[in-house]
Amino acid sequence: MAPESNQPLAGQVALVTGASSGLGRQFAVALAAAGASVAVAARRTDRLDELVAELRKAGASAMAVGLDIADAAAIPGAVDAVERELGAVSILVNNAGIARAKPAVNQLVDEIDAMLAVNVRGPFVLAAEVGRRLIDAGKPGRIINIASIGAFNYDGKIPCAMYVATKSAVVRMTEALSVEWAKHGINVNAIAPGFFRSEMSGPSIAKRGEEFFNSRQPRGRIGEPPMLDSTLVYLASPASEAVTGTCIKVDDGQMPR
Repeated sequence: MAPESNQPLAGQVALVTGASSGLGRQFAVALAAAGASVAVAARRTDRLDELVAELRKAGASAMAVGLDIADAAAIPGAVDAVERELGAVSILVNNAGIARAKPAVNQLVDEIDAMLAVNVRGPFVLAAEVGRRLIDAGKPGRIINIASIGAFNYDGKIPCAMYVATKSAVVRMTEALSVEWAKHGINVNAIAPGFFRSEMSGPSIAKRGEEFFNSRQPRGRIGEPPMLDSTLVYLASPASEAVTGTCIKVDDGQMPR
């Protein structure tokens, strides 16, 4: 673990959803390195166990929580489990998400419902659960929702209109919750990553090749998960005390302004 002076999140308890791979996994590592106790949540608990072992080996307090974010009824119990082992959640990273890339005219209703449940309803319910507990306890907190640069720019080359719509909803949800909870000291912000290497982008990279995506980027590279660490830790830390209702774009200059 980093020296104490480099641990702005010491004493905090973070819950990260979708932590079994990709960005979520990296978020958990970054928060732990900054001093937070970290609960990692996902459906694939075998992968979570490996991550928890890694975090503990590095000196962090960590635990795994099996959670399907689409199952709203399971959310209170998951937060209860974190509280019992690590303490009250003061940092929530709503990272879990799915994409079903298809032209809009071919999108199945079941796929639409699944994206809404995982990308919008679940994060809202979980944010409300954590927010309610913080308000009842009279404590401040940080909620960080993971949106997408697609909420702001969409060229249609990879057809995913419904996914983009759900991520736009995440941005507006962030703004609205920040207004409701400002008086309680709960900051609600979002990060909009560009095209980053992750489990979600992996099949596209494998299908089209690294060079295809590198050639489309101004800096000739695919974003790597650690590039998001500083933004995440900033939004989770006391340094961002006056920042709420903001969505920070982290796309390596990939999209036009």
